[in-house]
Amino acid sequence: MAEDETRLLMLIDDEPAQCRLVAALASKAGWRTIFARDSETAIAMLGTQQGMMLDAIILDQWVPGDEAAELIAELKSRRPALPILMLTTSTSPLLAVEAMRAGATDYLIKPLAPDRLIAALNAASERQDRDDELQPLTEKISSPLNFDEMIGSAPAFRAALAVAAKAARGQGHVMIEGETGVGKEMFARAVHATSPRAKMPLRLMNIGSTPANQMESLLFGHEQGAFPGAFDRQIGHIQRAENGTLVIDEIDRMPAEIQDKLLQTLTTGEIQPVGSNHSLRIDTRYIFCSDRPIAEMVKAGDFSAELHELISQQRICIPPLRDRNGDIASLARHFLSRIADQPGMRPLGITQDALALLAAYHWPGNVRQLQTTLFRAAIFADGDALTTAELPHLAHMMLDVESPALATHEGIGVTLYANDGNLRPLEAIEADVIRLAIGHYRGKMTEVARRLGIGRSTLYRKLSELGIDNAA
Repeated sequence: MAEDETRLLMLIDDEPAQCRLVAALASKAGWRTIFARDSETAIAMLGTQQGMMLDAIILDQWVPGDEAAELIAELKSRRPALPILMLTTSTSPLLAVEAMRAGATDYLIKPLAPDRLIAALNAASERQDRDDELQPLTEKISSPLNFDEMIGSAPAFRAALAVAAKAARGQGHVMIEGETGVGKEMFARAVHATSPRAKMPLRLMNIGSTPANQMESLLFGHEQGAFPGAFDRQIGHIQRAENGTLVIDEIDRMPAEIQDKLLQTLTTGEIQPVGSNHSLRIDTRYIFCSDRPIAEMVKAGDFSAELHELISQQRICIPPLRDRNGDIASLARHFLSRIADQPGMRPLGITQDALALLAAYHWPGNVRQLQTTLFRAAIFADGDALTTAELPHLAHMMLDVESPALATHEGIGVTLYANDGNLRPLEAIEADVIRLAIGHYRGKMTEVARRLGIGRSTLYRKLSELGIDNAA
């Protein structure tokens, strides 16, 4: 990266080892880091020449001085446009809520994955200039679901569920493909939870966030003295998941030499830890996840054809959210219900216009982005229901849409939900359906009755009861 493209990061932290780690990781993406050991130093540095050039701040939750949320609020009051990321060991949703309400842009959980840090920094620094992305919140509200609880009526999604449910009953390897954020981990957990191995260990390994020089050791294990720094024997993920399931995410990013060793393990059922002269027979089931179609990588020579054939015995393809647009409303209400159960949150409805806005967006981050967008909106909501006012980034991006409501009503014609997010009374919905039918069939009451599946006398009785003028 050219010198004039270097971005400046302030790290507020008093741990030298972590400071070195963050600075080293950030430098690989073109960031230069300055340090503040406590809150007072950080606030003072904002007024310096370097402080005026800052592109982002990372704040450790345990930094000496002010409480983290108070310090975030103070920093935001002095530099409102400056992105602030909180670094913590806690996975508490309440902490995420407090940080976001104080003004944090994102929330990073230790130990830091290199790719996650760089992605968060880049996304935060580009936020002011790019309106086509929503900033993800790292806090996830998740729990294992069985296949019957998964929300979605789109044919491609139901087909994926059917394949997954069948795969869960077997013992073979499973490949789950789909874009980032579609729910691959959710599917993998459900396959394990409904499989004969459900009571045995489930372990997850993300290839994308694993340093290349540690990948073989973490996957297969190593013996003491196998390489410089191997002071103790380490058991790898495959052995730790014995008799259970190992989920290997982002298999598409696995180096060729590790692919070859994994192929040997899958073929023989044995692993050979690094530095060991003998092999161990391990009974582990594998579920592989990939953001990219592996078959295309095989054709391009970027992935082992033999390994692909072996791991794709059962292949699940999860469609992107843009291809299951009709599921967005149900997903939104489901996520809001889950969000309401989190500490510091409360039940919220969602208006029809807000749902239409969600449906009109293309969701490059898929279901995960929808969930984090709703979480962010729920944090700042004042009323009893989310409106378009709580979705300013989406509203700004969709200014060219003449009427967001059209996206929801098109092809439906009947509004099921009131503006407060609650269901409308059944009589009101029934009246709208009858009016729609009368208009659609141009007042031909015999046809209206036939299409609604009721007799003419019943239709006229309903017209009277509901106060509908059939000439209207």
